[in-house]
Amino acid sequence: MSAAPASLPKYPAAALAAFATSLCERAGVRGDMASDVADVLVTGDLLGHTTHGLALLAPYLAEIEKGAMTKDGAPTVVNSRPAAQAWDGHRLPGPWLTLRALDTAQAMAATHGTGTVVIRRSHHIACLAAYLLRATERGRIAIVESSDPIVAAVVPHGGLTPIVTPNPIAAGLPTSGDPILIDVSTSITSMGFAKQEMNAGRKLPGPWLIDHAGNATDDPGALFNEPKGALLPLGGLDAGYKGFGLALLIEALTAGLAGLGRADPTEGWGGTVFVQVIDPEAFGGLEAFRRQMDHLVRSAHESKPRPGVERVRLPGEAGLRRMREQRERGVALYPTIMPSLAPWAERLAVRLPPVC
Repeated sequence: MSAAPASLPKYPAAALAAFATSLCERAGVRGDMASDVADVLVTGDLLGHTTHGLALLAPYLAEIEKGAMTKDGAPTVVNSRPAAQAWDGHRLPGPWLTLRALDTAQAMAATHGTGTVVIRRSHHIACLAAYLLRATERGRIAIVESSDPIVAAVVPHGGLTPIVTPNPIAAGLPTSGDPILIDVSTSITSMGFAKQEMNAGRKLPGPWLIDHAGNATDDPGALFNEPKGALLPLGGLDAGYKGFGLALLIEALTAGLAGLGRADPTEGWGGTVFVQVIDPEAFGGLEAFRRQMDHLVRSAHESKPRPGVERVRLPGEAGLRRMREQRERGVALYPTIMPSLAPWAERLAVRLPPVC
C-alpha cells in the first residue's frame, strides 16, 4: 500500500465513482454490479490502498473484454444452513459478489449471532478493507479473506518454490469511536505493491522478497524478472513460519470450505472468498465488546512511542483519516492510474472525470 503524492491532481470521489461505473456499464456490466465495483475500488483509494483501488479497473476491463469476468447473472447457492452458505460465483464481479455475501452474512448474524458465506469462482474482490465499514457501522464484526487458486507467488517457510497467494485477511472491529480496520496479507508485501515500486524505479522498504537463489532481497524486480524469485511470508526468512501458517489457515477457510482450489484445474484470474459477520449482542453484548476494544485503543494511544515514532496508531486509523480528507478535498490517484484508464475511456466513449 502506498498513498499517492499530495502534489498530484485530485478528483472528487463521487466523480471517480461515476466515471468507473460508466466504464463498466459501457463494457457491458449490469448497472448495479458496475456501481458496486466502482464503489469498492474508489473506497480502496480513499483509504489509501492505491494498488487495490482504481489501479485494478483497467485489468478488470480487460477481463470483461475477453469474457473472463461475467457481466450479468447471480451466484448459485450450492449449500445452505441457517448461519452458513456456500456459493458458486460464476466469475461474476468480485466486489458485487462480496457485498452480496456480506449482506447475507449480516442477515444471518441478526438472527443467529453469526453468518458465514464462502464463494468459489468469484472474480477478483479488490481491497478487503473496503467492505468492513458496512458491518462496523452496525456494531458488528466483519472478517473477509481471499485466495486465488491460479496464482502461486509466496514461498512456504524454508522453501524456494511459491505455492500460495498473499492470502489477505481483513477484519473490522467496532469501538465507541472509529472502528479498528485490519487489512494485512500473510506475505510481507503484495504483488501489486512490488510491481508498483519496480515501475517507479524504487527498492522495497526492506528485504521482503526471496530471489531465485534463496537470498532475501529488497529488489522488486526479483519477483518479475527471470530467473524469478517470490514473495516471503510474514516474518521473513527467520519467522516466516508464522505467515505461512496463517496462509494455510486462509487457504482452508477459502478454497477448502469452497471445495475448489489449488487441487483443481486452473480457470482464470479470480478467487475464493470467505465472508463472516459476528454480532457481539449474541455473546457478551455490544457495549461490553466496545468497552474492551476502547480499553485497547486507549492503551495503544497511551503507549510510549519508540524513537522516531510520533504516536502509536491503531490499524485503520490513518486510512480513515485519509478517507475523510480525500472526501472533502479530492482523491489524489497514484500517477499511473488515470493514464491506464484514459485509453479505455476513449474506446468506451466515457468522459474523464473533472479535476477538483
